[in-house]
Amino acid sequence: MFRTIAPASISPAQRRRGIHALMISNFFAWAGFFMVIPLVAVHYVDHLGWAAGTVGIILALRQFCQQGLTTLFGIVCDRVGPKPLICAGMLVRAIGFAAMAYAGTFTTVLVAALLAALGGAMFESPKSASLATLSTPETRQRLFSTLGVIGGVGTTLGTQLGALLIRADFALVCLVGAAAYVVIFLVVLVTMPAIGVSLGAAESSGLRRAFADRTFMAFLIILTGYWFAWTQFGLTISLAATEIAGTDSAVSWIYLVQAVITVGLGYTLPRLLERWLTSLQLLIAGTAVIALGLLAVGVATGTPGVLIAAAVFSLGAVLARPGQETITANLADPAARGTYFGVAALSLAVGGGLGNYLGGVIYDLGGDGASLPWIIYAAIALSSATGLWLLRRDFSTVRVEEPLPPVTPAPAIASAVAD
Repeated sequence: MFRTIAPASISPAQRRRGIHALMISNFFAWAGFFMVIPLVAVHYVDHLGWAAGTVGIILALRQFCQQGLTTLFGIVCDRVGPKPLICAGMLVRAIGFAAMAYAGTFTTVLVAALLAALGGAMFESPKSASLATLSTPETRQRLFSTLGVIGGVGTTLGTQLGALLIRADFALVCLVGAAAYVVIFLVVLVTMPAIGVSLGAAESSGLRRAFADRTFMAFLIILTGYWFAWTQFGLTISLAATEIAGTDSAVSWIYLVQAVITVGLGYTLPRLLERWLTSLQLLIAGTAVIALGLLAVGVATGTPGVLIAAAVFSLGAVLARPGQETITANLADPAARGTYFGVAALSLAVGGGLGNYLGGVIYDLGGDGASLPWIIYAAIALSSATGLWLLRRDFSTVRVEEPLPPVTPAPAIASAVAD
């Protein structure tokens, strides 16, 4: 259906269109996702009386399924290009969220969540590989930072709209979230060029090459601790916020704090600190700050304390995310970029899956107001930061790429990629 354009043949105009399409899709993807997923725990635990561990199992399986299958679709992306996978994935994610609107048992909720996961697996690595292809090593971190800011705006609107709609019906939340992915499908279908993401012809050895890349695999293994900690915001921190504040609206409050930090500092802070810190150092610092945020939840006794903890956690995420994505892109072999991004998703599959499942179980075992779960979460994050620091020299590698045509940024994103 789509005839792909080789990376070296993509024109400046096509690069701008591609970046715009990715930025728009990122906004609606984060809005749709965070309109629904944070309220899954609130709806089924607080409203229907399910155990947090039960919801954690569903979220863990969704996470593991999505990131596990992302490897497969990363390989496919190297062969057919990202556009058809992104378009199909958005529609499948929309079906999954729409199905969740009518799911009331463990089995039906799980099936809906796995459908949403399948859709995410189809578009996740193609989106990341697309941005890596459309950027250069010099502009990559800034574009990823800009993507994070746009995602923060989407998260803000999504969580606030979700908190408003859930007062009427959780099903309405799911249907509106599904509609966001239909919008993305239309935007990508109409505006995104059908680019290729691998330099030269895709090779069948891409998967073997990625798994044999010791530096890349070591980075992914250590990164599982970061993902374990990262997933706590959508599960245990949300549950702690509603428990301490005594209202479901607390979820929208912590996401509002996260959005303010992300939008206000998501681009400017990494841009300022990159004068002194490398992408890896930003990732290490951000992971350590996330650990402090988790510890802060454990000592919070009121709503202000939870909001401060959410702010600290969000600050850490602002520092870590562009560094994590930039390092992944830099370590990826340009001859099999989609496959590398697909394999990278396994880190989130394992870390995020364990974070959702064990995070929920540890939270249940800890009991009301216990600080031990938060010490455990923080220790895992600090272990990841320590591992990255110990192997910092190995992870500073940047793959040598073929020269790409210069890109003149469009006004909407010019400030994001200007020197």
